[in-house]
Amino acid sequence: MNILVIGGGGMVGVKLINRLAAEGKLGSTPISKIIRQDVVLAPPPPASGFPIETLIGDLSVPGEAEKLAAMKPDVIFHLAAIVSGEAEADFEKGYRINLDGTRYLFEAIRKVGGGYKPKVVFTSSIAVFGAPFPEAIGDEYFTTPLTSYGTQKAICELLLSDYTRRGFFDGVGLRFPTVCVRPGKPNLAASGFFSNIIREPLAGHEAVLPVGEDVRHWHASPRAATGFLIHAATMDTSKLGSRRNVTLPGVSCTVGEQIEALRKVAGDKVVARIRREPNETIMKIVAGWPRNFEAKRGRELGFEAESSFEDIIRVHIADELGGKIA
Repeated sequence: MNILVIGGGGMVGVKLINRLAAEGKLGSTPISKIIRQDVVLAPPPPASGFPIETLIGDLSVPGEAEKLAAMKPDVIFHLAAIVSGEAEADFEKGYRINLDGTRYLFEAIRKVGGGYKPKVVFTSSIAVFGAPFPEAIGDEYFTTPLTSYGTQKAICELLLSDYTRRGFFDGVGLRFPTVCVRPGKPNLAASGFFSNIIREPLAGHEAVLPVGEDVRHWHASPRAATGFLIHAATMDTSKLGSRRNVTLPGVSCTVGEQIEALRKVAGDKVVARIRREPNETIMKIVAGWPRNFEAKRGRELGFEAESSFEDIIRVHIADELGGKIA
């Protein structure tokens, strides 16, 4: 099996490739090659029993998607995107990267022809939903995004469903929770503070909280995110029917509950490193985001996430900090 990871230099892409390299197979099928593509040089590839090829390129540049599709990978993980805050700040870039790049990829796959029909796993987002919300968003709730990023993801969901219906590929769209706690440095995502207020204090650094503690959101760990992708690539997609986009399970909690979970796991000294600094721009963006989901369908389809935010923190400490707290 040949696998293509678009956005292979990002946090989730790197973790996915590391896990595939360690396991040597996808489901029960041995991996023969991984191609990782991104606009920047990814970290060095992990040790593996098969070749891992690195390609540098911008999916939104005409011709790039055709090069990738010509390799005829059996499974394509499409993780590439610019994040929510950047997509909101730069309207043209958001649509070019998040929409046009995805459309170019789908078209390139279609035009290969000759019976080529790969599995395509696309990372969507809970940002496809917009306020006002019920207490918990069900699987039948409509998508009315209130950000450019959410709109771009919603359009791509429709394209994925239609290209799958027409038989051009076998697509699965995953509405990711906010991935938390993200390792590394803060990025331009408006949701970045959800990770910052946990990651930085645990590492001995100060973190800025730009919103109130009553803000509620939907989370899953990077470990769970990798599991989502692998499950989507190996599941029986006939169970999806024509509804190819799935809201994934996660943990719903307020910022205040995040902080209390941090206190229980790491103590008052760590929590004291969080500094309140309200940011009206981020508050406005976050106000239109979903807060809680039933995710019944996702669970029935076999997707799994943590059961508490304390579990999410412990995953971060184990996977990123070697079990140690500063």
